[in-house]
Amino acid sequence: MSGGTFALYSLLCRHAKFSLLPNQQAADEELSTYKYGNAVHAVGSSPFKRFLEKHKKLRTVLLVVVLFGACMVIGDGVLTPAISVLSSVSGLQVTENKLTDGELLILACVILVGLFALQHFGTHKVAVMFAPIIIIWLISIFAVGLYNVIHWNPKVISAISPLYIIKYFRETGKTGWISLGGLLLCITGTEAMFADLGHFTALSIRLAFTFFVYPCLVVQYMGQAAYLSKNLDKIPNSFYDSIPEPVFWPVFVVATLSAIVGSQAIITATFSIVKQCHSLGCFPRVKVVHTSRHIYGQIYIPEINWILMILTLAITIGFQDTTLIGNAYGLACMTVMFITTFLMALIIIFVWYKSIFLAGAFLLFFLAIEGVYLSAAFIKVPQGGWVPLVLSSVFMVVMYIWHYGTRKKYNFDLHNKVSLRWLLGLGPSLGIVRVPGIGLIYSELATGVPAIFSHFVTNLPAFHKVLVFVCVKSVPVPYVSPEERFLIGRVCPRPYRMYRCIVRYGYKDVQRDDGDFENQLIQSIAEFIQMEAEEPQFSSSESSLDGRMAVISTRNVESNTNLIISVQEEDIGSSSSIQSSKSLTLQSLQSVFDEDNPVRRRQVRFQLPSDPGMDPAVREELMDLIQAKEAGIAYIMGHSYVKARRSSSFVKRFMIDILYSFLRKNCRGPSVALNIPHISLIEVGMIYYV
Repeated sequence: MSGGTFALYSLLCRHAKFSLLPNQQAADEELSTYKYGNAVHAVGSSPFKRFLEKHKKLRTVLLVVVLFGACMVIGDGVLTPAISVLSSVSGLQVTENKLTDGELLILACVILVGLFALQHFGTHKVAVMFAPIIIIWLISIFAVGLYNVIHWNPKVISAISPLYIIKYFRETGKTGWISLGGLLLCITGTEAMFADLGHFTALSIRLAFTFFVYPCLVVQYMGQAAYLSKNLDKIPNSFYDSIPEPVFWPVFVVATLSAIVGSQAIITATFSIVKQCHSLGCFPRVKVVHTSRHIYGQIYIPEINWILMILTLAITIGFQDTTLIGNAYGLACMTVMFITTFLMALIIIFVWYKSIFLAGAFLLFFLAIEGVYLSAAFIKVPQGGWVPLVLSSVFMVVMYIWHYGTRKKYNFDLHNKVSLRWLLGLGPSLGIVRVPGIGLIYSELATGVPAIFSHFVTNLPAFHKVLVFVCVKSVPVPYVSPEERFLIGRVCPRPYRMYRCIVRYGYKDVQRDDGDFENQLIQSIAEFIQMEAEEPQFSSSESSLDGRMAVISTRNVESNTNLIISVQEEDIGSSSSIQSSKSLTLQSLQSVFDEDNPVRRRQVRFQLPSDPGMDPAVREELMDLIQAKEAGIAYIMGHSYVKARRSSSFVKRFMIDILYSFLRKNCRGPSVALNIPHISLIEVGMIYYV
């Protein structure tokens, strides 16, 4: 369930132009993970597809539906720990030394605070215990259920027959339909196992559920039914009351541990979906911490963790009743299923290229079933069901405003690009002094020169000799392999020493702060320079304004490039043998910064081999690149202020000037999100009137 809505939405965006952010490139479609299914059918374009692509309002509605589904999953991240922990510790109310409701609430809150407080350590150290706990838990409830069936009422086994559900609805009528809202708790959570498809195959999950999980659950529910058939007064705590006294405490301990494991799973899933939302431009920048060096995808987001903890404690203290929380939980899960079914119908049309009638039949069949449950869940809105609606609405407003502001800012950049003909008119020196060093100019633009660059050219007397326009962007695929991550190209002819680098990440990729980005970038540019000289399709870029891009593998570049690379590990702050042309002031600042950040890094030096067969122009350009690297690298970013135009409507000015501005001021800065060292950062102020 976690991430399912965004995974389906990204799949749709890869096969149709549904994305509202126009940063797609033809090169993205060449990624190995881009296409899904049979690409042969992708040649044609259905009228329905063209209709949706043409109408922006419909694409906006689709985005809002996806955001609402994602926000419901985040709501699950609030409700699941509350109901799981509160229901597990409620077993202490059936013991001889019965705890009061207040004592039970304090115990649940202590467990929840401990659970969220330990999140920053990651789960990799204790994850080895998760599977045994769940296995022991399932075996325990199976054994208890089997005992109750045999001991209290063996005839309950006949309830497996579907005839009884027909008889049930016939006799109960409207009351039976309303009870479906409570029955949701029997199936919620089981659909979340498909979130593990990235770690296990679909077949293994089907086998585990069909032959292990499902029988254990059914036998446990039959056992409770058998127990209640003889003990109708035990309904409030039927599970714990039905446990035989000799095994009560072991089952209680396992139940509490399994509740913690289940809560941990949904909290981790919430971190994952927030990360995915951010990658697709739908969530403010947050700090993403990689908690494991060995297990890929183990992340922790501090801001989201503490927000979840506060909301979970508020729900637990505010309701103090698992029935009310259960109503909220059931509505959230059923809404996610409903939205997922709707998106799957679109997948059938646009990804699988099946008939629209087949998709309609699929939609009607499943929505007829899910609609019955969802309508029953909505009846419980006054009894706690309003909670996920309120939480989802708040998160959805945040997401949509951030996406709206991001989209407006990108469109401003797109329409205010610097004219490359103007740069060509300035000449290779750009009308200023070109000093040794490399300037990495960060921009969200994948093509063209950003407007902030003109501020430098017109207001500064000097600029770096080598300029690289860096665009770090997310593409609508789960992962981008390291071999396909870097796109390198040239901006303006060779004497300008201006390049473009597009760094591509999938929505599940985590940007590691390994300190090796600069070296990979230099190697990739060097490989591009040599590839351009050797392959004729790139030589035409000399006469073009913006040269062709090439995919440069960061894994094979060291073996392909003609540069001599020497690597040594050293402590930052120790004396370096590399000569630098930085000023004494900058060197002293660097030494202070290094002393405050005592970590180890790879010190890489590049040298040119004495190859008489190398093209003199290529050798000269590579030599300039190496010398610029040794002189130092500066990171240049725009410190932007986004404001609505005076002619804008009141709603737009409220969204941009107040809400979006508030989110930008209170989220992580772009330099933090991109792991840019502050000692080398230069920010350029700029006002965007959108």
